[in-house]
Amino acid sequence: MMNKLMLIFEPQKTQKETKALVSFVPLLCLLWFSFFLIGCGGNASSAKVETPDKVETSVTNEASLPTIPVYESFDEMAHIFNHQNDTTYIINFWATWCKPCVEELPYFEDIHKKYSNQPVKVILVSLDFKTHIETKLLPFIKNNKLESEVISLIDSDANTWIDKVDTTWDGAIPVTIVYNKNKRIFIGEQFANHDELESILKTFL
Repeated sequence: MMNKLMLIFEPQKTQKETKALVSFVPLLCLLWFSFFLIGCGGNASSAKVETPDKVETSVTNEASLPTIPVYESFDEMAHIFNHQNDTTYIINFWATWCKPCVEELPYFEDIHKKYSNQPVKVILVSLDFKTHIETKLLPFIKNNKLESEVISLIDSDANTWIDKVDTTWDGAIPVTIVYNKNKRIFIGEQFANHDELESILKTFL
């Protein structure tokens, strides 16, 4: 930090004393500048300017998190259950706070990767609360490197839409729907293993 030369004027100085003090200022400046050069080694280029340390950015800041569709009402996303094409859709309802859901997620990820060159599409419908999307859901997707398509449904009035998914659904998760234009299966419980899920999928292919 640059030193400041401070002159303190006392009140009620006589005119003679004031002139003497003012005439003494250039001499003080000269002495101060000489000391500055000696302290820097006589070479101004050797003076080092210190800068504050760079503030690290957290790896979970908003800019680094994935972006997913968020649906406030079930009707906005109902079309994913009604495709009439050659693709087989595997739609799983889950949440980060649901332990059985999280345990079976690797099975869906394996299917997504294994059948990436076939008409098979995995969609993971998160039922995490709206207030947890940025704090829990998106970091979970990032940290677990989920590659399947993930969408968020925050329609809390489940009684108005669970029957639209399947009339036998009691509202508990996880549940999975596998369908194509020819048939549809509703699985209302957790898969025991990857093979159980894949064996169902093969009946559609």
